Amino acid sequence: MAANEALLIIDYTNDFVHDDGALTCGAAGQALESSIIALADQFAADGSWVILPTDVHTPNDPYHPESKLFPPHNVRNTWGREFYGQLKPWFAQHQDDAQVYMYDKTRYSAFAGTDLDLRLRERHINTLHLVGVCTDICVLHTAVDAYNLNYNVIVHQDAVAALTPAGQEWALGHFEHVLGAQVV
Repeated sequence: MAANEALLIIDYTNDFVHDDGALTCGAAGQALESSIIALADQFAADGSWVILPTDVHTPNDPYHPESKLFPPHNVRNTWGREFYGQLKPWFAQHQDDAQVYMYDKTRYSAFAGTDLDLRLRERHINTLHLVGVCTDICVLHTAVDAYNLNYNVIVHQDAVAALTPAGQEWALGHFEHVLGAQVV
């Protein structure tokens, strides 16, 4: 990886991936695990940035728009918000690495209400590799914002999953044909 590239592992948590998760992609999300870990290992070994924007909520928040759309999920300090599978020990092993960090996000996009754009620009990053879940929700909204902020976007199709096959297919087409993203 080049110094100007970063891997964003979006919302790969128990609530979105585990069979018992509150809002799970299930088997489709679980199938991504080895691809996500391989990419994380590759980026970390190259000294490139590995960033983990992770959804966080408080239960029954009447002001959060998702409260009307989805069951409670990714509640702070719960099992549901913990990283899924091998990402949990991977992050524990790498969390003190200078170029690995996790941060809270409260909206679909990893950019909304966060300092992600500022951090990327400070580090001269102009290309984002997107992986995680859900392809047609948080990965999509992050890609839209990245596009609008003039980042190059690369979506790893074997490392993203949606709640439904139709959502997956639609989002992959949207990345490529509307956002000009590279789908690899």
